[in-house]
Amino acid sequence: MKKTSGIHHITAIVGHPQENVDFYAGILGLRLVKQTVNFDDPGTYHLYFGNEAGKPGTIITFFPWAGARQGVIGDGQVGVTSYVVPVGAMTFWEARLEKFKIPFSKIERFGEIYLEFDDPHGLHLEIVEREAGEKSDWTFGEVSADVAIKGFGGATLLSKQPEKTAELLETVMGLEKVGIEGDFVRYRSTANIGNIIDVKLTTIGSGQMGVGTVHHIAWRANDDDDQLDWKMYVERNGYHVTPVQDRNYFNAIYFREHGEILFEIATDPPGFAHDESEETMGEKLMLPPQYEPHREELKQMLLPFEVRELD
Repeated sequence: MKKTSGIHHITAIVGHPQENVDFYAGILGLRLVKQTVNFDDPGTYHLYFGNEAGKPGTIITFFPWAGARQGVIGDGQVGVTSYVVPVGAMTFWEARLEKFKIPFSKIERFGEIYLEFDDPHGLHLEIVEREAGEKSDWTFGEVSADVAIKGFGGATLLSKQPEKTAELLETVMGLEKVGIEGDFVRYRSTANIGNIIDVKLTTIGSGQMGVGTVHHIAWRANDDDDQLDWKMYVERNGYHVTPVQDRNYFNAIYFREHGEILFEIATDPPGFAHDESEETMGEKLMLPPQYEPHREELKQMLLPFEVRELD
């Protein structure tokens, strides 16, 4: 059996890019590690946020569609994206959400306390404390390294066929079943972050793609060879997998599982520092070669934004 080490990235649809950057960089303290365009729709940004190095397991990416219709979170989607912070940091994050007037609630699941809240465009997020995972060295505003988000804690999946999604995670993706509590079954991968997946065992109604919804969840492949192994392996298990897509910072394959959640398997390399230095990542618009001749035209289409401290 093959085993993915965990989440590579999660990609969502949001609204105005400035609101998106203010929230994830200015409030959550993540680093904007890459600003580029949607390779399939170059008139739209593709913005990547993560830890200081943009490591797999820390990356959340966005297609900002200002003025687009609001989506509906539901079956066939990632319902909640969880972030993990160091043990002892929860008090800081409660105070920070209060400071920026972001409503939140506290819940307990599988013996852990979570802060639940939404981003400005309606994405459901959580923060949880865990020992595992290396601390982020990125500091921004009042978010210091001792409380900074390490990366993903995991995700909650909403499926049209929860039992089939759970079976896929365990028997194809190679996650370990941890247990069942209430309406959720929990799985764990081998990585230290981006490793906890909860599947809701009851359906809530179909999701509708739009602002405030997750487009897909990507799982990690070690390299190109491992990804091709994954492609053949997933196909042998009855799923239709796309050809390999070059996303410049990783290669990607996609398939829709039986619960209608879009899964991607992405390579860890080459990463985000191969077309600009690690020190300057995210500071300017980076385009793949096919769009470089259209840079000025695209810049006229893309809404301007800036990364700014809000403290």
